[in-house]
Amino acid sequence: MTTQGITTVLHPVTDLGKAKAVYAALLGAEPTADSEYYVGFDVAGQHIGLVPNAASQGMTAPVSYWKVEDIEAKLSEVTAAGGSVKEPAHEVGPGRRVATFTDADGNVLGLLQDS
Repeated sequence: MTTQGITTVLHPVTDLGKAKAVYAALLGAEPTADSEYYVGFDVAGQHIGLVPNAASQGMTAPVSYWKVEDIEAKLSEVTAAGGSVKEPAHEVGPGRRVATFTDADGNVLGLLQDS
């Protein structure tokens, strides 16, 4: 089963307003999603998300989400290879499922499936 590449990177932030200004300047674009609980930018085929209060959810570093065709099958592959499921596959919006796992060094990686 092939992976289609990194399509989304989520960054934990402590001050959403300040982070939004920095990322807008970096990316040269305004957010495509802008709320008090999430800010997202779509630039050059990538989605960059800012997640406030992420540390309280255990997110302490950016997480890259790899787009896959079958999230359950890919979770099975990475766990068989030595990865550990951190967050099982679940819906985050209509037709979108995500999951996270850790590699052997504890790095958190994400999977994303659009139906």
